Amino acid sequence: MRVLKFTLLGIVALALLAALMVAGYVWRAFPTLDGQIRAQGLKSPVEVRRDEADVTHIEAQSLADAYFALGYVHAQERGWQLEFNRRVMHGQLSELFGQPTLDTDRTMRKLGILRAAQGQWARMAPETQALVKAYVGGINSFHATSSQALPPEFHILRTQPGEWTPQDSLGWAIMMALDLGGNWGTEFARFSALQRLDTAQLWQLMPPYPGEAPATSVDLAALYKGLGVYRPADAKTAIAPAEITSTSLVASMPDLDRWTQGLGHLEGIGSNNWVVHGSRTQTGKPLLANDPHLGLSAPAIWYFARLKAPAMKPGGKPVDVIGATFPGLPSVVLGRTAGVSWGVTNTGPDVQDLYLEQINPDNPKQYRTPTGWAEFASREETIRIKGQPDEKLVVRTTRHGPVMSDANAGYANVLDTRKFALALRWSALDADNQTLAAGIDGNTAQTVDELLAAYANYHSPMQNMVAADTGGKTAYQAVGRVPVRGEGNDLRGIAPAPGWDAKYDWTGWIAASDNPRVDHAAIEAKGWHATANQRIHPADFPRFIGADWNTPERFDRIEALLGAQNKHTAQTMRDVHADTLSTATLKLLPFFKATASSHALAPAAMDQFRVFDGNMRAEIAAPLIFAYWADELTRGLVIPRIGEAKFKALYGKRTFRAALELMLLDAEVGKFWCAPVGCAEQSSRALGRALDRIAAEQGKDVAAWRWGRAHPALSAHRPFGNVPSLATYFDVSVPTAGDPWTVNVGQYWANDTKTPFANRHAASMRTVFDLADPERSQFIYQTGQSGLVFSSRYRDMKDQWAQVEYRPLRLNPPKWAHQSTLEPQ
Repeated sequence: MRVLKFTLLGIVALALLAALMVAGYVWRAFPTLDGQIRAQGLKSPVEVRRDEADVTHIEAQSLADAYFALGYVHAQERGWQLEFNRRVMHGQLSELFGQPTLDTDRTMRKLGILRAAQGQWARMAPETQALVKAYVGGINSFHATSSQALPPEFHILRTQPGEWTPQDSLGWAIMMALDLGGNWGTEFARFSALQRLDTAQLWQLMPPYPGEAPATSVDLAALYKGLGVYRPADAKTAIAPAEITSTSLVASMPDLDRWTQGLGHLEGIGSNNWVVHGSRTQTGKPLLANDPHLGLSAPAIWYFARLKAPAMKPGGKPVDVIGATFPGLPSVVLGRTAGVSWGVTNTGPDVQDLYLEQINPDNPKQYRTPTGWAEFASREETIRIKGQPDEKLVVRTTRHGPVMSDANAGYANVLDTRKFALALRWSALDADNQTLAAGIDGNTAQTVDELLAAYANYHSPMQNMVAADTGGKTAYQAVGRVPVRGEGNDLRGIAPAPGWDAKYDWTGWIAASDNPRVDHAAIEAKGWHATANQRIHPADFPRFIGADWNTPERFDRIEALLGAQNKHTAQTMRDVHADTLSTATLKLLPFFKATASSHALAPAAMDQFRVFDGNMRAEIAAPLIFAYWADELTRGLVIPRIGEAKFKALYGKRTFRAALELMLLDAEVGKFWCAPVGCAEQSSRALGRALDRIAAEQGKDVAAWRWGRAHPALSAHRPFGNVPSLATYFDVSVPTAGDPWTVNVGQYWANDTKTPFANRHAASMRTVFDLADPERSQFIYQTGQSGLVFSSRYRDMKDQWAQVEYRPLRLNPPKWAHQSTLEPQ
């Protein structure tokens, strides 16, 4: 008994010791928010204070020290996020995760993000370089000198933070352009679909913008058939994609996977913004609202901060700016100063073109150009892979850009890579991309004119900027660069072009002064200006900017809501943000209601639509039933035409909703897609399959079904969101309303096998700026400021965000929640 007693006491003692050690680690992992902090590399003390909204206020005696402190705080609060993002753009994920991330690493190495960043760094003005170096110094100083324990991700994965460089900051700006650039993937999606469809059928599956003809009149199917570009059906198996299992750490990271497969860029990448002229507000001064739609993650992509510092040199402008920053970038990206506020949405221009490069059959090291055969430029990249030998990747480049079809199954299973390669021309990789500098310059603006002047040299990604100042001025301008395509370019970047024909080369750039814009007088005449990724210029606009606009459901709804009020307030701005009426659902609702079904649950299901008005509310069943029906019907109509494998590659990242509308509402189109049984029978069968799926997930009590249960906003941690035992702690989830076509957007990845309707791409933040009193401005986003999973600040905004509530965004808050001082070491 004594032995057993001592054994038990020993076990208890060891358990207590382990618990104390864990508690000690957790305590040491929290950032120091109060008191003094020593930081090597700082020139003078910097005040770092958090207000009651948890916005971090940085006040420094020099601009360089302010940027240093921002870098320090980003590392302090978002250390793992910085490290993961650094590894993504360097193509170094496989060092930690092995084979599953190899395709992503290959893609990043081929793009050459850091090589492009180095070229852009070389052209940056010395004073801007000094600020970027100061920011980078803050990140690295934290890791070198802080006693704060590393977040748990580093310990679980047994790694250490890598050094952050100035090129990494420029590289992350390029990565944001990649995240918002969809044309490359859309081009290849069309190219892939044409392997099974003729050109007319392609434009039914991927319709042009409503009311417009396709941007090219070329018979694309005939062009590619004549060139013989497709992989023969009897060809040997193409390169296998890196094996991805359901238990891998990155198996269901669609934001990474869509960059690698060539097919997967998002349909519907976008945001909402609008500015209301003072003549249509109760105060007589403008109101401005913004909600950028980005992939949801935990921690969030944003970190809210204020920077205050004197001018860098005599005669310069001081900085006092507050708003959303990106960890990794040294400026406030979206926000306000005391005098001016701004917000952006993605313009969606065509700044990415794919080129078919014909390989010399007598010398595979050469490709065809307008003047004859030329050598591929090439370099060798070494990719380290956990648990396996290093991979030597040969990266080839043509006169257009990097060859993306090498070592990639997504391309090799479509393209005959023995005869052709696909190269990418992308504006964001150009050495004259000075987007980072424009963002830094914009932080000093106090008027609309000063803000637009700062963004005159902004490059990529092109954005729809709305702005308003306390003087009452408003403006809209598309900022960024778009290539000029010559008159003979009949493809216009819609699909991969023959790279040996010079008529498809870019011939220059649209001048910034020719970009779409709406001046103050025009906004005053209408009362507001809004964008939601729709076509942002008139149909007769003299320049070709692109053709892959989002369908205008969100824009049309915003226009209706803004037009319905004579005098707007911050509350009406909130009401627009919160709107969940799906006009896309209303288009197909009559067809759905006419669907006959013998399914046992059909009467109860149809009963849910007696009073359904198209509002995709989280707490009701009708949106759930409709979404599953539309999904099943899309599968039933499209898979027989293009095949399961191609559908899986194309669907999910795009919804095919515009195609479904065309197939169901245009009888001639429907004859092909609904054959052999007709659209009514296809709809009936789809409803039966949908009801079976929902019953398996939520039970057979239809009245208890809830859209929000299937449609939670899922801010997934990278990479632990893919490990069930860890996802419970690291992911942030909350039920939400909406769908991909509502103002309060909720995009889903319908091909995800576990959570096909989870809201993965939504309002990554919301802001409302009141120019009558900018201190009444508000913000919210979907997680919290802290990147430390142990912290209550990791997820403390999620419920406010889901309810479309806000926190104050003040330059001068009434009190501080935390006060610290960074001191030179």
